[in-house]
Amino acid sequence: MKKILITLITVITMTITTETHAQQTDLERIETTLNYYLTGLVNNDAKTLTKAFHPTATMKWIGKDYKEVNAIEGLTKGMDGTPYKEKIKTRVVSVNIAGNTASAQLEIQFPTFTYVDFMHILKVEEQWKIVSKIFHTRQDSE
Repeated sequence: MKKILITLITVITMTITTETHAQQTDLERIETTLNYYLTGLVNNDAKTLTKAFHPTATMKWIGKDYKEVNAIEGLTKGMDGTPYKEKIKTRVVSVNIAGNTASAQLEIQFPTFTYVDFMHILKVEEQWKIVSKIFHTRQDSE
C-alpha cells in the first residue's frame, strides 16, 4: 500500500511539473513573439516586427471611424530601420494562456501618447504568432 501511495504521489508530481514546465515554455515563447513586435516597432525594423505576426494577421482600430488592415502591411509601411530618436518605453502588462490560444496587453509609451495594444496569439505549427491586434491611442491627459 505504501509503495502504491508513493508511486501515485510521484506520478501526480511529475504530471504537475510537466504541465507547469509546458506553460512556462509557452509563456517564454509568447514573450519572445511579443518582443519581436516591440523591438521591431521601437527600432523601426520591419524584418524583426514581421517575425511576430502570422501573414494573415489583422490590425483594427477606431479613429474617426472603424479601420482594418493587414497587420504586417499596416505596421511596416514606411519602416526604414532607423530607430526612433525619442525615448520609448514598452511593457507587457499581461499575458493570458489557454491551451493553444493567448491574449496579451502591451503598452508602448511615446513622449506625448501611449499605444495600448491588445494582441490575440495562436500557436500555429508549434510557433506562437500574433493573429490580430486592436489598439487604443491614449493621450498623456487620459
